[in-house]
Amino acid sequence: MRVLVTGGAGYIGSVLVRELIRRGYSVTVLDLMLFGDPGIRDVVGEKGVSVVRADVRSYDTSILRGHDAVVDLAAISQPDPQGLIDEKLFYEINYYAPVRTANLSAKHDVERYVFTSTCSVYGFQERVVDESSPPNPLELYAKTKYMAEKGILSVKGATRTILRLATVYGLSPKMRFDLVVNAMTLTLFKEGKIRVGRPGEQKRPVVHVADVVEAIIKVLEAPKDVVDGEIFNVGSNDQNYRIIDLAYEIFKALGRERAIEFYGEPDTRSYIVDFTKISRVLGFRCRYRVADGTREVYKALEEGVVRDEPWTKVVSWWKKLQDEGVVKPLGITI
Repeated sequence: MRVLVTGGAGYIGSVLVRELIRRGYSVTVLDLMLFGDPGIRDVVGEKGVSVVRADVRSYDTSILRGHDAVVDLAAISQPDPQGLIDEKLFYEINYYAPVRTANLSAKHDVERYVFTSTCSVYGFQERVVDESSPPNPLELYAKTKYMAEKGILSVKGATRTILRLATVYGLSPKMRFDLVVNAMTLTLFKEGKIRVGRPGEQKRPVVHVADVVEAIIKVLEAPKDVVDGEIFNVGSNDQNYRIIDLAYEIFKALGRERAIEFYGEPDTRSYIVDFTKISRVLGFRCRYRVADGTREVYKALEEGVVRDEPWTKVVSWWKKLQDEGVVKPLGITI
């Protein structure tokens, strides 16, 4: 199978690309490399791997020809509560671009299209939510992801699947330190304490990046009629946490005494997610837990394998690129 991965040099993409190569897939990475290329530098030139440096909003559509599947990861992949990033970029990259790619995939006879959305579309929920629950996106990131979901599912002619990811954690060749488990681990490494966003009682599911990759491949390899038009939450029921409990898990995993500092305005997002469907339909099971991800990230920090680089935080890096004129809205009418 030949797979095109948008955002293939990113946090999830760089892990996915390596696993696809390992399993014998041919892979095309489509990425503008705004965050550099550390995620794929060592696989460039390998047999069956090609890299296209292009903008997901405007790439040459001929790139899609000859591919059997598209995994669409490219996004501004983090909420921006302070409004630092131009809203037009969110709409163009998180909504317009994936709907465009889904339509073009169908036009060019790409058989499968997989879109990574987010459990953040559930927003605030008092009850446990599953794929049939009404979304309640509270901020622009989640709103544009949900808009994209609806647009993609209206496309005819390709097998379309939506994956709503829990908050991802764990080690990647293209590291991120703005995701809650990774961020807590970094702060503990640097400062000997963990910062917890107020109030700490908000609930969030988490999932290891390697398990996300396994879920994507499960979808790619499933019978088309099983996954076409379907939405799957990606995570595990035993990894729904209060944010404060995530901190406790990290202290425990590393054998450290608890030292917590609360910060920020209260986070209004809080939800517990049911992940039964993906287990029942695809036989998917998470192999990793928070302790595993914490230990691997902490060890990588100790050994200098990963560092607290500016590009490991999505929003601040996008703001820098925007201020420097590297990235700007294309003026697309939405």
